[in-house]
Amino acid sequence: MSFAPSSRPQFVLASASKARRLLLVGAGIHPFVCPSNFDESQIDEPDPPRHVVTLAQHKAKTVAPQFAHAMVMGCDSVLAFNGQIYGKPDSKEDAIARWQAMRGQVGDLYTGHVLISPSGLCLARAAVTRVYFADIDDDTITAYVNSGEPLACAGAFAIDGKGGLFIEKLEGCHSNVIGLSLPLLRTMLAELGYQVSDFW
Repeated sequence: MSFAPSSRPQFVLASASKARRLLLVGAGIHPFVCPSNFDESQIDEPDPPRHVVTLAQHKAKTVAPQFAHAMVMGCDSVLAFNGQIYGKPDSKEDAIARWQAMRGQVGDLYTGHVLISPSGLCLARAAVTRVYFADIDDDTITAYVNSGEPLACAGAFAIDGKGGLFIEKLEGCHSNVIGLSLPLLRTMLAELGYQVSDFW
């Protein structure tokens, strides 16, 4: 039984991430983008899945009051590596140092997903994908960081860009590493009584 209204609900993405928007568009969902501008430095949670879910909740809940009858989605991603949580690097030097540590190693990319339904129900989930980094040399690391791409990405890489050249394999959901797990989104919508096609 579906609890969705007969008319197509608006889908709001509480994120400025171009990659997340493109994932949704590729899946047939054309979101209204409304970045939350939430100050992420306020959150100091050492557990990776709780960290990303907490941030995603704050983003979604900051935006939701602006939309009375919409599905609002908040997301946040971090890389857990060697017992540390890494978001976007602070500088080129930071990105280079991270890659020198990560090369040839394995990390876990966590993304928090929060949906707030038109009726106000809130659902929160975290997804994790294991990432195997290639053992690349210092010159390649420097060239990649100088491209600017790693500076805008959690974990200092974008698998859907140049960074895809330096990832040997993944264990888990591929789209989760880009910033939003499409299979998880489908199951979360179903828990709220919707089908993905309700937003096409």
